[in-house]
Amino acid sequence: MIPYCTLKVKNRFGPTNEIGIFEMCQNGLREVKDHSEIFLSRAHNLSSESVIISCIEGTRALLVEIQALVTRSSFGMPGRKVSGVDHNRVTMILAVLKKRTRLLLGGYDVFVNVVGGVKIEEPAADLAIAIAITSSFKDVVIPGNTVIIGELGSGGEVRGVSHFDSRIKEAARLGLENAIIPRDNTNDFSRIRSLNMTEVSSLAEATDKIC
Repeated sequence: MIPYCTLKVKNRFGPTNEIGIFEMCQNGLREVKDHSEIFLSRAHNLSSESVIISCIEGTRALLVEIQALVTRSSFGMPGRKVSGVDHNRVTMILAVLKKRTRLLLGGYDVFVNVVGGVKIEEPAADLAIAIAITSSFKDVVIPGNTVIIGELGSGGEVRGVSHFDSRIKEAARLGLENAIIPRDNTNDFSRIRSLNMTEVSSLAEATDKIC
């Protein structure tokens, strides 16, 4: 497989928060024009452990896949392995799932991974991580044409996110058809006919609707 790399470069004559994504070829690095396609090559064949999110890197919206695997622990202390997202954030999400949705994971190992080596540092991925964990535990497949966006509070509420319009437009451009979105962002975007919006205000409401 040809490796990809994501570079952040400061331009003295332009903004400092732009990103460039390049493919390593025989003749050197080549710019990848359609950045989301790299991470969504299998987007429409997702398993019960995978969901799609729309995150912001620099000034660009980027669709990536988050995977979660929940298995019964073979040892006394269940494992928590995380790659691509903050470990403490995932720990908080697990606590919210237990408290607000009665999802008991005390005897299970939980693995969370962001496909493609992307690192997500924003809380807008919270709801997607929670849904991925829930879908793996219940063995429920989330349709591959669905994007999930939302920050979670400790009370289980789903909070609005920034740059919402850009996130939704990128999902529509890539051909996705459904979006699970925070109710707080209802008035923050232009209606896109190709996307079926499901608004949620709490984690319990989101899991009831799609898991």
